[in-house]
Amino acid sequence: MKIEETFIKRVSTWMHERLSNRQFLMVGAVIVGLWAGLTAVLLKVSVHYFQEMVKSFSLKHHWIYFVFPTIGILLTYLFVRFALNKDLQKGTSHVMLAIAKKSSFLPRKETYGHAVTSALTVGMGGSAGLESPIVQTGAAIGSVFASLFPVGYRDRTLLLACGASAGIATAFNAPIAGVLFALEVLLVDINISAFIPLLIAGATGALCSKIILSDDILLSFSMVSEFNYWNVPYYVLLGVATGILSSFYIKAFSRSEHAFKKIFRSDLLRVIAGGSLLGLMIILFPALFGEGYSSIKSLASGIPEQLITGSPLYNFMTRDAWMLGFSVMAIALVKVFAVSLTLSAGGNGGNFAPSLLIGSCIGFAFAFLINLTGWAYLPIANFCLVAMAGTLTGIFHAPLTAIFLIAEITGGYDLMIPLMIVSALSTAVSRYFNADSLDAAKLKESAQSIIFDKDSHVLSELSLRKFIEKDFTIVPVNANLKVLVNAVARSKRNIFPVINTDGTLAGVIALEDIREIMFDTTKYDTIEVSKLMQAPQAVAEVEEDMSTIMERFDKSGVWNMPVIDKGIYLGFISKSSIFSNYRERLKSK
Repeated sequence: MKIEETFIKRVSTWMHERLSNRQFLMVGAVIVGLWAGLTAVLLKVSVHYFQEMVKSFSLKHHWIYFVFPTIGILLTYLFVRFALNKDLQKGTSHVMLAIAKKSSFLPRKETYGHAVTSALTVGMGGSAGLESPIVQTGAAIGSVFASLFPVGYRDRTLLLACGASAGIATAFNAPIAGVLFALEVLLVDINISAFIPLLIAGATGALCSKIILSDDILLSFSMVSEFNYWNVPYYVLLGVATGILSSFYIKAFSRSEHAFKKIFRSDLLRVIAGGSLLGLMIILFPALFGEGYSSIKSLASGIPEQLITGSPLYNFMTRDAWMLGFSVMAIALVKVFAVSLTLSAGGNGGNFAPSLLIGSCIGFAFAFLINLTGWAYLPIANFCLVAMAGTLTGIFHAPLTAIFLIAEITGGYDLMIPLMIVSALSTAVSRYFNADSLDAAKLKESAQSIIFDKDSHVLSELSLRKFIEKDFTIVPVNANLKVLVNAVARSKRNIFPVINTDGTLAGVIALEDIREIMFDTTKYDTIEVSKLMQAPQAVAEVEEDMSTIMERFDKSGVWNMPVIDKGIYLGFISKSSIFSNYRERLKSK
């Protein structure tokens, strides 16, 4: 182990000494892109063959669909508990938080933890996607690689984003989408020089995908009709519909996840209950099995029956064309709860692939049902693909990623106009009902919301606890003027916190308020501190974010503010010290 660490240290030192910063970032982008790309390839291939094995068993024994998802979630739970010591943060929001609050440092275990657990969950039939674990794995690879070198926050964040970019590029063989995902979702502040490493990493990941992965593993299409401008009104309606559906997804996913965890408080009970409920849903709706990419291809090919083949409800759902169309729409709605069950029960996966399946179902149902009315003839494949972009951008608020992802997996830009129309409308409608994306909403629920413009981002990095000053002399609330004067003599400060017997803050006394009486010795024993103190103009709770604190400083006009924790006095924070640290951080960005 020591020999390995010495070798890595020598190589890292040599690279950093011999290469300029720009050259280092380019070489790093290739290494990170290759590492993340090959990891994503291994994950995609292993999951593909896992699922093929389960599907082959299910041809003779349909109950396999009920059992295997539970097994996958149970194995994931055991791996996290015993191999990772119960420590594996899930979701792209975790990466966003690391960038904003943890200087872009991610644990080394995440370079493999998400790949292993998502392979077990999704490979065994868990109803979730691989893209979020791939992004987290790629981001961890970039962060760990950067930690080998004496680089700053900006370069470390860029290499982290390179890993995420390469992961998405590999998963879809879509390098532009990978770069745009990193820019829209992860990076706070970007300059033109940062594009080059991102492009290199994205291209490297896409090459891994192109060379190794076959078409049956990748999500790709060639059956796209030419854009007909007479269909624009229908694309407008589709954009509104996908925006509403995306808003439903964000709210339903969060609420069902909370409800499930509230009902089942034991981890093991969640695994069993969640896996069993998920298995039952897959029995009824086989399209919920795994990522769902085969179902997307079936819908785009105009074969919706394949989504429910083997279901005990098959005859009911295919009794006529109208029922078939509404059944596909029902699958889109049920998928939301299947994903929530998978992740709440202890599985690992993401919402990227599910958003695409839901979009394709809505796009198919929309075009299919319109065609049944005879009002128009809409190309089903086009509406499936465009709706996928609509739900993706509505859920993640990443319109450019959605537009170019669909453009790249279709092999051209024939659908660019409808993609832009639907993505723009879906984003606007989704933002109207939900100001935050799914990942941002998760952070806000955990009281760790982050802001992504540069100035506010720097503030979000600052922890209030680090600025608490404790050299203020405390005065008991039941003390008299004499005690206060003695405190003034010992203190270098001109503010004195008055504290109750239980440690709570009773008030504050400013030196200028007692200057006239502090030398009148006749009043030392007669005047009580409680008569002299005043309520502070503003108070900071220790868990509040720095943006809120700075806003309170501006409104109150004070320069020092007491900090409390549920009423208990902790110290003071100074506006000037926060500003000083803020300016230093801005210079380093």
